[in-house]
Amino acid sequence: MGSKESSIPRNRAARGAEPQEPVGRPGGAKAAAGRPRQPSLAQLRAFAAVAEHLHFRDAATAISMSQPALSGAVSALEESLGIQLFERTTRRVLLSPAGERLAARARTVLDAVGDFMEEAEAARAPFTGVLRLGVIPTVAPYLLPAVLRLVQEVYPDLDLQVHEEQTSSLLDGLTQGRLDLLLLAVPLGAPGVTEMPLFDEDFVLVTPCDHELAGRTDVPRSALRDLDLLLLDEGHCLRDQALDVCREAGRAPGAPVATSASGLSTLVQLVGGGLGVTLLPRTAVRVEAARSDRLATSCFAAPPPSRRIALAMRSGAARQSEFEEFADALRDALSSLPVRIVG
Repeated sequence: MGSKESSIPRNRAARGAEPQEPVGRPGGAKAAAGRPRQPSLAQLRAFAAVAEHLHFRDAATAISMSQPALSGAVSALEESLGIQLFERTTRRVLLSPAGERLAARARTVLDAVGDFMEEAEAARAPFTGVLRLGVIPTVAPYLLPAVLRLVQEVYPDLDLQVHEEQTSSLLDGLTQGRLDLLLLAVPLGAPGVTEMPLFDEDFVLVTPCDHELAGRTDVPRSALRDLDLLLLDEGHCLRDQALDVCREAGRAPGAPVATSASGLSTLVQLVGGGLGVTLLPRTAVRVEAARSDRLATSCFAAPPPSRRIALAMRSGAARQSEFEEFADALRDALSSLPVRIVG
């Protein structure tokens, strides 16, 4: 019998078993597991509530938990972390130095979980939650009023966030997940991006009032070969489109551009000052040409040069059907503009 009893500790030692600290001893779990156990959300809620109210009964009431359950959750959290979070006396509760450090972290985690659940709820219901829309500068001032009106009237639960950037930046934002949907000129030729065409719009020629082409409705494209042309700065897709139109008209590839500007408003002011002419998309004419009484607009002979505006999304996007429905609604909302709806 004695030899049998003495064999038990030898077998345990062979298996590498070690004595465990009592479960109720602070830091015991940490010593056994090698590092703190991950807390539960219930433990974090209890800790955050007590940290805010510094009173167990008030904290329990605030989060609809019984006081014994809340006290147990806080104690379990302290045990799993191996840290004393509160200093308790019969008269008051105070945060320990470690508790002070971790209280803000706990609130951040709980806020993030709340945001996660709100986003999940939005994902279950179409046209709710956040929609991050990227728009190019040569579209934003002229189409956003219709876009915003559509969202307010038809999709009031949609949190639309607008980002105005140049095309290359918008595409980066879309592919990296920073943006959900783009409103811009196409074709893009970007892999992994699906375009949903909205409309085509003509270009018009903006000149000084005393220019020989001012007010004409039949300007031949060939006239672009020798005009003093004003364009947007490098990086704007409208600059590239205007140069394409000029090349198609026979303008020499190396023909100089009189000057350039960062926005359409500046361009038309330069035109009004007699420095040259420029091309404007039809949707911009009403806003930009009205800035000066020294400007005139002229239309090209058929077929006029034009550009196509579309919505773009990541191919296979989780919200694809929602975005396609949004594109349909936007086509209707834009039908009163001087454009040709497509799609």
